[in-house]
Amino acid sequence: MANPPYEFIAGPHGPQVRIQARGADVLNFPMVNRGTAFTWPERHALQLTGLLPPGVTSIEAQVRRVYGQFCAQSGNMAKYSYLSGLRDRNEVLFYRLFSEHIEEMMPIVYTPTIGEVIQRFSHGFSKLRAVFTSVDYPEQIQMSFENFGLASDECDLIVVTDSEGILGIGDQGIGGVQIAIGKLGIYTAAAGIDPHRVIPCVIDVGTDNMELLNDEFYLGARHSRIRGKAYDDFMDQFVETVSRMYPNALLHWEDFGANNAHRVLEKYRDRVCSFNDDIQGTAAVVMAAVLSGVKTVGHKLREQRVVIFGAGTAGIGIADLLRDRMVREGLTKDEANRNFWCLGSHGLIHGGLGDQMRDFQRPYARSVEEIKYWGVQDPDNVDLLEVVRNIQPTILIGTSARSGAFSEEVIREMAAHCERPIIMPLSNPTSRAEAVPADIIEWTEGRALVATGSPFKPVEYKGITYEIAQANNALVFPGLGLGVIVSKASRVSDRMIAAAAEAVADIQGVVPRGKSLLPSVNHLRMASGVVAVKVAQSAYNEGLSEIKLEDPVQEVYEAMWQPQYPEIILPEGDWRDYEDDLKARRYAERLAKRQAAKAGAAPPPEEAPAGDQPG
Repeated sequence: MANPPYEFIAGPHGPQVRIQARGADVLNFPMVNRGTAFTWPERHALQLTGLLPPGVTSIEAQVRRVYGQFCAQSGNMAKYSYLSGLRDRNEVLFYRLFSEHIEEMMPIVYTPTIGEVIQRFSHGFSKLRAVFTSVDYPEQIQMSFENFGLASDECDLIVVTDSEGILGIGDQGIGGVQIAIGKLGIYTAAAGIDPHRVIPCVIDVGTDNMELLNDEFYLGARHSRIRGKAYDDFMDQFVETVSRMYPNALLHWEDFGANNAHRVLEKYRDRVCSFNDDIQGTAAVVMAAVLSGVKTVGHKLREQRVVIFGAGTAGIGIADLLRDRMVREGLTKDEANRNFWCLGSHGLIHGGLGDQMRDFQRPYARSVEEIKYWGVQDPDNVDLLEVVRNIQPTILIGTSARSGAFSEEVIREMAAHCERPIIMPLSNPTSRAEAVPADIIEWTEGRALVATGSPFKPVEYKGITYEIAQANNALVFPGLGLGVIVSKASRVSDRMIAAAAEAVADIQGVVPRGKSLLPSVNHLRMASGVVAVKVAQSAYNEGLSEIKLEDPVQEVYEAMWQPQYPEIILPEGDWRDYEDDLKARRYAERLAKRQAAKAGAAPPPEEAPAGDQPG
């Protein structure tokens, strides 16, 4: 762009912005608009005089005002619409508000509210700052990213989805772009990823959602999902184009369907710097909670017997990361695999299931011989209670989205053989959780160490208040992204993922009874910084980064974008015009007073200099 309307630059004392736009155009760019926080000299220089109320407001006062407006909204969708509108008007103010109220607003900006936003996407469409690509127009991939407007060295992070596995609502077609936008919002609020250096993107490969295909307002491709070779060819072209255009950007895969998520991650992770939050991010935050729990009970992870109920992409991703940690603790890979019992749609995964297993589940298949003597009702569908009864697990993890699957009988059976069972019903939303914390604590007589996927209020039991850890991916992925960006890592390795998990676990240390296994979401900014330091150091130690941080804490902190209005840089003459005008006005006022005094008339009222207008 020959003459961009604005340009961000690094100044000697912080970020600066050079603004070429003038008048109402300035107010139309959310990246530079600051509304009533424009000072009078800035208003004069940018030709905003008369376009704003006269009062000048600090950003702190603006935050208080917009928070009051946010609280006045009725219902989560109304609150989402308000925040979305604020982001479209004033991006700095939006992120300042979000950062200061992150625990309260994350369920609005992201899950669960974002699910409803996605479902309504085509009906409520308004302008979005995102890239839309389509399997029907592969030749337009490069043009689409060029039109977004970032140069090759101006992009740090791209979040991309094909919308097949959106949260708990499945295939949402083109509307999945909102999940990428929401994810990037958390990256910025939690870890200070610069919002001007990111791209949200959706890959439209069609949809198998018949309701969308028959909706007159649907804005995506009106055909079923493209699969097989055509899908793979498009993905190859997409990855090649993006990695060529933005060679230093982290590619974040989000909400791909179960059949593609593992496959896409494994295919490209050694070619480009990429990461799948549903698989690796979920695994990392669960690993953090598990490590915190194991440390609390005084054991080693390699000594645990782990049952994973829900052996999809998230469940197996958790198993993979925990297994690798067991290997680092001294087990062989085969020995570590034997510490896991995974259940899918056909019950316990074992060798007798044959083609009913997915490829990524096979390493955890139990032998048919093992269950031969368990006394189960149906060897082809071994249920959770039968597994718990026979192997007496110490850790139970749920990623099945089956409400109530962790029944009283299952939990009591587990607790009968384990003094401090670690139990994690992780499915979202709350209505799909395998159990609720209050029941787990009661059924284990307060002995269980509990983490959930959804937020739950503390539980009172026999005089002790139990804080419930939320295994929220936001404890991991923002800091992981920041660490990759700071270190300019060429790849995201399993060891870097594990370093992120270990960093989160170390924040809590040994947990007293009743305290949370994980840090509060309110402390995301701190947690992200801690994670970023460990990830950057791990990348360097593995040879995936050439940058050795000499002062890791300071360097990571300085890399975090702050939601503050940058200094405005304008041609010197623009400021001088204002000063000359101010001097002329003051001279005219003094002259009018002298003339009035000579004529014996009352002098005109004193007018405050424009630079001193009330704020």
